[in-house]
This record gives sequence, C-alpha cells and structure tokens, in this order.
Amino acid sequence: MDEEGMLDVGDGNRIHYEVVGNPAGKPALVVHGGPGSGSSPTAHRLFDPEKYRIVLFDQRGCGRSLPHASDPATDMSVNTTAHLIADMERLREHLGVERWLLYGGSWGSTLILAYAETYPERVSEIVIAAVTTTRRSETAWLYEGVGRFFPEAHERFREGVDGAADLVAAYARRMEDPDRSVREKAAADWCAWEDAVLSMEGMGTPYTDRVDDARLAFVRICAHYFAHGAWLEESALIRDAHRLAGIPGVLIHGRLDMGGPLTTAWELSRAWPDAELHVVEAAGHLGGGETRALVLSALARFANG
Repeated sequence: MDEEGMLDVGDGNRIHYEVVGNPAGKPALVVHGGPGSGSSPTAHRLFDPEKYRIVLFDQRGCGRSLPHASDPATDMSVNTTAHLIADMERLREHLGVERWLLYGGSWGSTLILAYAETYPERVSEIVIAAVTTTRRSETAWLYEGVGRFFPEAHERFREGVDGAADLVAAYARRMEDPDRSVREKAAADWCAWEDAVLSMEGMGTPYTDRVDDARLAFVRICAHYFAHGAWLEESALIRDAHRLAGIPGVLIHGRLDMGGPLTTAWELSRAWPDAELHVVEAAGHLGGGETRALVLSALARFANG
C-alpha cells in the first residue's frame, strides 16, 4: 500500500481511502456498490499494479469511514448522492489527480455516472460491470416487481414491515428505530430478500453474510438512498449521458440479472455513443468468469491511455 488515510469531507464526516500500485501509473478510482457496502479489499487485483495507481475509498457512513451509519446518532441528512460526488472530487484534489478512470458496478455504476456527468473533464474512461442508474422504476422492480419470481421470499420481505404499501420507505423507517433489535431484524429481513433475488446465481448468500455493524450500515444506507430515489430526477443519468461524450466506456451486464434487468444498460449504451455494451449471456448481477475477463480486458486496454 502506497498511502492510506482519513479525509475530512465536512459535515463531521471522514472517509477512509487507500492507494496502491504504481505512484506514477494511470490513476483509477474504484467505486463500490451498495450503497453502503464499503470497498472490497481485493478490488485492486483487477488492475495491473505496474501500470495503474489504484484508489479505493469507503463512501460516507460505511466501511472504515466515520461516523458509521450503524450508529443511530449518525446524521443521514448529510449522506446523499450530491455529498458523495463532492467527496470523490475532494479526494481527487487531495491526491493531486488530474483525471482518473472510474471502475465499479451496481450502485457504484450510479455514482460513477453521476460523478462523470458532473465532472466529465476529470474522467478519462469508465468501466462498469452491472449497470444501474437507481431510477425509481429500477428500485420498484428490485423490491416489488421481481417478487413475482420469488413469491415466498417476497411475502416474508413484506411481512417484515407488516405489509406496508411502500416497502423501501418502511424499511428506511425501521432502520432509524432507536431499538437495535428492531434495526437488526429489519436488516436481516432486507438481506434475506436481496439474497433471494440472487439465489439462482449460485454464489451463496452474500448479503446475509454481512454481519453486525456492517450489515446495519449497509441496509440503513441502502434504504435511505432508495427511499429518496438517490436524490436524482427520474432517468436523469440516461437523459444527461450526452455529457459523457468523448469518454470511452465499457458496459458489461449479465442477461440473467434478476435484480437489475438489462434494459438499463441497453438504454444507457444507446444514449452514450462512446460506450460499448457487452452482454454476458449466462451471467447474473454478480457476474462470473466471463464478466471478470471482460473487465480485465477493458482495464488492460485503457492502461496505456
């Protein structure tokens, strides 16, 4: 590791970051998903460390960033998409980076696009595996629509908030309850549903496997963002994709992604002429060998750019 630290981003928040690879290499930022997952300690392995200067960071409230969203006293009003975009830009300035490649997927895809459409001059290339834009329609599919494929699990998910009309908002309220046992039950129910949606991918229970404070922070942040449509106008990221003109992009998406259907990746590729879309026929949301190979290929191609 070349550098590690806590960056004060204001509002009482400090975000954890680390830098690995070649200090003189091409800058690349890994944008984790969730929201609220925290950065993966192995994400940098996708990059050639001789050619890249790889930056990883934990978004507000999760991972090693402070204060942690598992603490009910942590103020979530200063944890929004706009705050995260500003944090990324502050991190870029702190590290002295002129332009950087952005890599991520799922929620990371949304944040990458939101940042790049705000600061296109700071982005050299984009690589996304599992494309989302967190439209309200996408959230409605993930927490309601796809339930038609998993009715038993969805019934349990609904029962977790007594059949509330707006499930995501109801879970967001539960995650603000001062009683830790209430929050833990809601977090467990939420993660069980997320795993049910991915159950056909044969990769275990990655959401339920989160434990203790990491699980509480993940669900609290997810519900907070999704209940507010990520504070984005509906379809704004696709509507404004013209701002990405001149930025090469590689979009990789599994045709069998039950949580985030292919249509979003398709629509984005149509609105962003400099992006190429790769559809992985046998992959779901979590990808697999072919998805990884496509990511490695894209990062290798952009390494000398």
